[in-house]
Amino acid sequence: MRDKSYFISDIHLGARCISDPKAHECTIVRWLESIESDALNLYLLGDILDYWYEYREVVPRGFVRFFGALARLADRGVNIVWFKGNHDIWIFDYIPTEIGVTVVDGAFDTVIDGKRFFMEHGDGVGETRASYRRMRAIFRNRTCQKIFSAIHPRWTVPFAHKWSSHSRATTTDTLINLPDDHKLVTFAKNYEQTHPHVDYFVFGHLHIPVKREILPNSQLIVLGDAFTNMTYGYFDGKDFFIDKIEAKIAN
Repeated sequence: MRDKSYFISDIHLGARCISDPKAHECTIVRWLESIESDALNLYLLGDILDYWYEYREVVPRGFVRFFGALARLADRGVNIVWFKGNHDIWIFDYIPTEIGVTVVDGAFDTVIDGKRFFMEHGDGVGETRASYRRMRAIFRNRTCQKIFSAIHPRWTVPFAHKWSSHSRATTTDTLINLPDDHKLVTFAKNYEQTHPHVDYFVFGHLHIPVKREILPNSQLIVLGDAFTNMTYGYFDGKDFFIDKIEAKIAN
């Protein structure tokens, strides 16, 4: 019975810091196969690929096992929503049209089984640094994208991987309780004051697993990551859980 919603972020497929990228991809594919029987929704909350840039007539190499597993889920009726992160910003039309997913750039407010969810990758939520906001705007600017696409991939791909590897968050096997002054907590509390009640705020980006109550009947979730912590989340219609990919595959 398809009655669960799954959430995963920061898989970083193809990252140079992963010792065996093929084995990592196969692990993620096995996890996708393990949710096939009961997944109603699958939310990919950004940085699924460590680097991706679509050209008009050329598709970058790699990720065929992962894309095939996603396409199989989509063909079987699973609703798949892919949020652009700061590593996979440059998704255009290939992934949504060929695989059959909905691509979201920014926030998504929706109701699942009577509960309201606010979802976003998290890199821009509550971000006050002007330098970072300018960089986000440049990466999303169509003129800048056209200029970048004119550079041969033999230069852009190594540069992008080097850029992506310069910062990696410290990983942890335990849930972290973000402080009240953290930007995600502050954002969620402010959002609650001006919008209908949100039951779950769900983010990625931080690479640490978080589940904490921020207001009565309102929880903040950070999914961790799926290349070191190997965590993901799921909602069964009553509660939200954070679990390990290896544990799901083993069942």
